[in-house]
Amino acid sequence: MQTSILDAKHFHDEEAAYGYLEARLWPNGPVCPRCGHHDRISKMGGKSTRVGLYKCYQCRKPFRVTVGTVFESSHVPLRLWLQCVHLMTSSKKGISSNQLSRTLGVTLKTAWFMSHRVREAMRTLGFEPMGGAGGIVESDETFFGTIDGEGGKQAARSRARRRQGGWSHKNAVLTLIERGGSAHSFHIDGAAVSDIMPIMRKNVSRDATVMTDEAKHYYDVSKEFAGHATVKHSLDEYVRDQVWIDGDGRLHIEAIHTNTVEGFYSIFKRGMKGIYQHCKEKHLHRYLAEFDFRYNNRVRLGVDDVERTDRALKGIVGKRLTYRPSHH
Repeated sequence: MQTSILDAKHFHDEEAAYGYLEARLWPNGPVCPRCGHHDRISKMGGKSTRVGLYKCYQCRKPFRVTVGTVFESSHVPLRLWLQCVHLMTSSKKGISSNQLSRTLGVTLKTAWFMSHRVREAMRTLGFEPMGGAGGIVESDETFFGTIDGEGGKQAARSRARRRQGGWSHKNAVLTLIERGGSAHSFHIDGAAVSDIMPIMRKNVSRDATVMTDEAKHYYDVSKEFAGHATVKHSLDEYVRDQVWIDGDGRLHIEAIHTNTVEGFYSIFKRGMKGIYQHCKEKHLHRYLAEFDFRYNNRVRLGVDDVERTDRALKGIVGKRLTYRPSHH
């Protein structure tokens, strides 16, 4: 009988949890986060010593593996943090703060803050331009939620009555997906050329072939990249084959579509509407990072739930997210 992943010792024992995290962040042994040295470090013992505590005899400072990470200064046991990371990385459409609160046995506010820290760990800080060596990059935009200050459902109904529909009151999202590879999403100000093209120039290789719909803000894409192909959704065209013969006489057939990025949006919107239900504009970039991370570390790319959790844990270093209570 196959063993449950949740039976792993590091999900239930605090010392095992520290050992698990240390093995992933310190594969060559402990490193002092204060001075950067890895020699003259010893693990502290004693009944009153905190679990996982080390001391660096270079700078004379004590430290744990959580120092300099999103887990630093947290009063939540590390084993619960590891459970939270696993639940968030293994749930395709996400897991709500209410569900995390019930599962982990913490308050709703704690669960909400934990989930945002994990999303920060999932956020990619830098990556190579997409579509290098002649790859295909699909680009599309979608609209979600309501821009801060534009009101909620009542305001939306009021605009509808005044025939002011459309997406001007919604948050705009641009997603770039390399076929067979990764996705990167951006919260943008709007769907104008000035909003989209700077992001594409920065994140898409000039050697790439870009595939989009017939939106007017993509008209100049062919001038910037090796190729540009479009599908005309207004004419109910969603995919077509492009056939050509290269200089060696070989036949090539390439499918022109944006179905990959639209499939990504399908998962994103099911998660945001069905699981999270509401998201403030200032937090949208972290939710996008969460869905990007799971897509970029999906099973089809050979990444299972355990490996996906480990990759998220490697992203906790060098990031902090502190709770700032509101004052009335």
